[in-house]
Amino acid sequence: MSNRVIICEASEIITAGLYEIIQGMDGFDVVARLDTPECLSEKIIATDANTLIINPNLLGFSDRYLPQQLIKEYPQFTIIALVTAYIELPALKSYNGVIEINDPKQKVIAKMKQFAQDNDKQEKTEDVELSKREIDVLVAVAKGMMNKEIADQMNISIHTVISHRKNITRKTGIKSVSGLTVYALLNNLIDENEVYK
Repeated sequence: MSNRVIICEASEIITAGLYEIIQGMDGFDVVARLDTPECLSEKIIATDANTLIINPNLLGFSDRYLPQQLIKEYPQFTIIALVTAYIELPALKSYNGVIEINDPKQKVIAKMKQFAQDNDKQEKTEDVELSKREIDVLVAVAKGMMNKEIADQMNISIHTVISHRKNITRKTGIKSVSGLTVYALLNNLIDENEVYK
């Protein structure tokens, strides 16, 4: 399946640069370019897009949960934050990944391929069986807790936490914390408000 990409960025120069990079990649096609997120849902439906690159600075206070809403509406959708200025890390947790404004071309290409690969793995592992303890650890990771904090809260050793995390990665095929956060949101293991804590 080809990766049909929407770019949502106010700067025409940045959009043009991203467009050139992505259009030159095999299996990727930029199907829309928007300068605001207003018509995003309509464009996703009209273009059958499966990837969105969006500048989080375009999202106002009322739109701040847009990434989680889109992921709930379109489970196989990949949302990438295009970071052009400082953004607090908790605000990036609801994205599948991040492209930085100063990333060189080859790094952008490598990241886009990795995001597409992660999405393919996620599609194949939707019916994963996690144990109760693995779910507890997954939820804690998605909330931004460190291994030591998880160990202390659950009265288990750090070694046990690491073991659970390895099992979660093996079963889901998801390695990144942001990917596990999205997985937890999609499977209703955490509420979207908890991501920002």
